[in-house]
Amino acid sequence: MILSIDIGNTNIVFGVSDQNNWLKIWRIQTDWAKTADEYEVIFSSLFTGSKICKSEISQTILSSVVPSLIRPFNEMLTHLLKHSPTLVEPSIYNKLPIEILNPYEIGTDLVADATAAFIRYGGPCMVIDFGTALTFTTISKDARILGVAIAPGLHTALKSLTGNTAQLRDVQLVEPPSVLGENTIHAIQSGLVFGFAGLVDSMVRRTESELNEKLTVIATGGLSSVLKNVSSSIQLIDENLTLDGLKYIANHL
Repeated sequence: MILSIDIGNTNIVFGVSDQNNWLKIWRIQTDWAKTADEYEVIFSSLFTGSKICKSEISQTILSSVVPSLIRPFNEMLTHLLKHSPTLVEPSIYNKLPIEILNPYEIGTDLVADATAAFIRYGGPCMVIDFGTALTFTTISKDARILGVAIAPGLHTALKSLTGNTAQLRDVQLVEPPSVLGENTIHAIQSGLVFGFAGLVDSMVRRTESELNEKLTVIATGGLSSVLKNVSSSIQLIDENLTLDGLKYIANHL
């Protein structure tokens, strides 16, 4: 079995798979202050609760956009699973089926996204990852990452809005009944959900215009389903795209 781990700024998403299926996928909050021992307790408990036998995990692959967590995770995984994880980093990019633009500047999660998207859907395509940041990664038909655009993520925007205003509060990020918010909750939902749908659709249109070709547009990430029915550009929702990319990389190194 393969353990794939994606450490993001807000969440750590990880899953255990056999050759064909994900046996279990978990999502926990990223805590930069936690030690290797503390993360080991969490992972061990989740494995036990899901009846995952850690001795059957033969390979681990790790992607992290939080550099300070790489060392404790390496220590934790080596102790827990008796093997060191494979780290997604520029030194392995020449073994991937895609060409990486500026290897030292692109997030490893985006590399995993692009790998899975091109293998599964071909190119040209765009992956929109709804995480702490909202990222747009475009891959050409000849398997080159052409570029990335980055904006604040939906939840990041919500936290910024509610954290800096006295009378606005956290709300559930769902499509409101109308663009015309008749109360505070619906007003915030309208501005964020419909506003971000406009951002997404505009970015796709601009990219397609610049490339002079249509893109297959895939959304992924924890909040990818929020815009499913309000964006005219998103064609596919693939919530496990990053983990699938990590699994593919692990199998082909």
